[in-house]
Amino acid sequence: MLNFEERTGPDLGVSYPDVSVPEWYRDAKLGVFIHWGVFSVPAWARPHDGHVPVEDAYAHHQYAEWYANTVRIPGSPTRSHHVSRYGTGTTYEDLADQWALTDFDASRLVQAVLRSGARYVVPVTKHHDGFCLWDTATTGFNAVRRGPGRDLVRELAEATRAAGARFGVYFSGALDWHVSDLPPIRSDRDLFTLRRNDEEFARYAAAQLEELIDRFAPSVLWNDIEWPDAGKGDDDFGVAALWRRYLSAVPDGVVNDRWGVPAHGHLTREYTDVTGIQPVVWESTRGLGRSFGYNSAEDESHCLDAADLIRYLVDVVANNGNLLINVGPRADGSVPELQQLALDGLGQWLSVNGEAVFGSRPWLRSGEGPVRHTVVGGQVFAHVLDPQSGVLRLPAELRRAPSVSWLGGGQVPVHDGEVVIPEPLRRTAVAVARLDQ
Repeated sequence: MLNFEERTGPDLGVSYPDVSVPEWYRDAKLGVFIHWGVFSVPAWARPHDGHVPVEDAYAHHQYAEWYANTVRIPGSPTRSHHVSRYGTGTTYEDLADQWALTDFDASRLVQAVLRSGARYVVPVTKHHDGFCLWDTATTGFNAVRRGPGRDLVRELAEATRAAGARFGVYFSGALDWHVSDLPPIRSDRDLFTLRRNDEEFARYAAAQLEELIDRFAPSVLWNDIEWPDAGKGDDDFGVAALWRRYLSAVPDGVVNDRWGVPAHGHLTREYTDVTGIQPVVWESTRGLGRSFGYNSAEDESHCLDAADLIRYLVDVVANNGNLLINVGPRADGSVPELQQLALDGLGQWLSVNGEAVFGSRPWLRSGEGPVRHTVVGGQVFAHVLDPQSGVLRLPAELRRAPSVSWLGGGQVPVHDGEVVIPEPLRRTAVAVARLDQ
């Protein structure tokens, strides 16, 4: 996957505001992405193991939210599926009018995803298809005037804050297929060349982002696929000016690294494993399956279960990261059962072990073998990724601890640097020990 902090664009001498990552974000550790939109109507991409020729990677894209692009590639599985299901006369944008919400309650969706234990929620407000989920004045291609007939961003923002979580927004800054007349993207190179970079589009994107900032004061501005090049200068519609106005409205706001300028907040890593403690704050993001948008073609063989998700979170946090795990609701706003099972399992684990995760910082090393470490207020915790082994072996620096207190399992003495894992905890995904002083 691409590392977006390496795409900084030309140095135009622009002065950027300080977008250092605030402490609330570092403490939160877990957020939920929500990819929901017109693409949730077809809800389809062909899953595979990733072993396709590089020249066919975009024709066989596994991200269901990329349906609007993949359907335009001749011979793609998505194109064949679309014709079979909808016929040749139905365009992707026609599907916006098929997106009907008759029994949707934003609080129900938010409560479902927060059962994971997440501290912030970041829904898609506009993906690359250009469909806006709020009542925007910039385009009629939005959820109020088409399909749902509702301001979904406002409903989600109100429900998220009512539930006590922070609210952020995902926004596709440099790709908008609704207002572009370009061929389909078929390669990583096309991702950056087949997009609009003119001033008119830069102003259009800026106007949309201004609406999101003014109306929703999001705690997170999660931009995707850079920003139009014409909006990277020192203009009032440029990135630097937008950031200044954003931080004036939300002083502890967070931005990511996908703007294509020589400044950024936290790094993003998408479907990428990171080894070792990173020197700067970063965020891992991925779907519970192989797609962000709901893909009805996926089954349990393509998805993380609760144990996988718990181990993944622990590894990310021990390496100085946050996890933004994605939920792809069905078109009606319900969370698919496989996804909900994983979220619920994570939430149940955090209800016992959250004190070793939330507010934590890395230890000297992320861990050794099947053990990861975190520190909270000077207290060291050991996370055992294979508790069925029955034994925790402490590193040399921690062997002076007289005992450990297993979260959910009681106190056990340390003998020669080893600790017995209580029998009930051997059946958990990760057993966590607090090292006694």
